[in-house]
Amino acid sequence: MAVENTIPVLPVKHLATSLRFYTETLGWKKEWSGEKVGAVSRDGSQVMLSELIPKSSQAWAWIGLSDDALFEDYLKCGATIMQEPENWNWGYEMKIADPDGNVLWLATSPREDLPQRE
Repeated sequence: MAVENTIPVLPVKHLATSLRFYTETLGWKKEWSGEKVGAVSRDGSQVMLSELIPKSSQAWAWIGLSDDALFEDYLKCGATIMQEPENWNWGYEMKIADPDGNVLWLATSPREDLPQRE
């Protein structure tokens, strides 16, 4: 038996509100939705959203990117920016929050043309 895939599941207060944010603000595709749980995807990767998970703190989802093109889109779309793009020795990254405070940690390989933070 092999692991087929892993999908982050983020706790949300209102599924419909979160689905609108991910599809309309961030440009993800709605894959499916039930009454309390749904999924969105982008470029073949999914994130599930669930009202059924107790909301005690924010969840974080690492999203590895092949390039930083989404950074500019997300800086302009009205998303809550938790961290502007920064170049570290492990990656060029930025963080945004969804309406429930869950953090999407977006990152590419480190940029060679920018100084790196340590």
